[in-house]
Amino acid sequence: MQDFFKNYQVLFEDHLKNFIVEKTPKNLYDPIRYLMKIKGKRIRPILTLLSADIFSSNPKASLDAALSVEIFHNFTLVHDDIMDEATLRRGAITVHKKWDLNTAILSGDAMLIQAYKILENYPDSLFKKLFHLLNKTAAEVCEGQQYDLDFEKNNEFNIDNYIKMTRLKTAVLIGCCLKMGAIIGGATQEDSDLLYNFGIEMGIAFQLQDDYLDSFGNPKDFGKKIGGDILRNKKTILYHMILKKGNLEHQKKIKKILSSAQENLKTEEKINQAKNIYIESGAKGATREMINFYSKSAEEKIKLLALSNEKKKIFINLVRSLMKREK
Repeated sequence: MQDFFKNYQVLFEDHLKNFIVEKTPKNLYDPIRYLMKIKGKRIRPILTLLSADIFSSNPKASLDAALSVEIFHNFTLVHDDIMDEATLRRGAITVHKKWDLNTAILSGDAMLIQAYKILENYPDSLFKKLFHLLNKTAAEVCEGQQYDLDFEKNNEFNIDNYIKMTRLKTAVLIGCCLKMGAIIGGATQEDSDLLYNFGIEMGIAFQLQDDYLDSFGNPKDFGKKIGGDILRNKKTILYHMILKKGNLEHQKKIKKILSSAQENLKTEEKINQAKNIYIESGAKGATREMINFYSKSAEEKIKLLALSNEKKKIFINLVRSLMKREK
């Protein structure tokens, strides 16, 4: 499956070169070039190209849409890093740290504008549909980010709220990418909507898997140090599973560990204590079950598409590949 993705990745990177050219004023555009040249997984543009290819056998027709969603995604990362006061992104210094806060805000704003402007390359009939979809997605991503900020301070937050936040902050953009590709590929409204909903389920499963791997992944394969969420006192799905599945003692312990009152704990000690409670309370197992639920739900959406079994299998293998990932 990785080789399958590689073809789309190469296609996208070649197209990206036309975008990341030097422009003035340098302090506005250099941060954008810097961030876009830091290679991530490129999952979102790959999904756009894949979807267009499945429905039309012409992935190149969706290159501008793929570029649009990747620029939009990176715009959100610039602003997320500011809000999180993050110093690193994909192993590189964040934009607001490498330049300054005002530059990062302005460059992020310029990226958002560019994401929309690129869609103007499509005929009016397509542009209207793509523009409407990106508008809807952008508003929902902002809502998800606000929920994320609110919920960190809200003790009444529960699993349903967490899934809602994950859907808005992460999954809707996955759905958007797939639906854009389907629209450009000439899919029916029904298939476009089914693929969007598939993306939502897959996006939720992907984020839950990310939460899980942050505590229980293999550090060599995961690509980053295990326990980062625990050290940042982040209330992921594992934490909320304890509030639902664990006893009062488990709940009391995890709340204490993930609090500023426990900052004196040594790094490894804090990580191990939290992981042990995740296991003992049943939160680890329950999280795996929820990941499997959303993965299988995504697969069921694919079975309803008006596509050959061979093409459906590509999407099903995509889900299974992402769920087996360790990084």
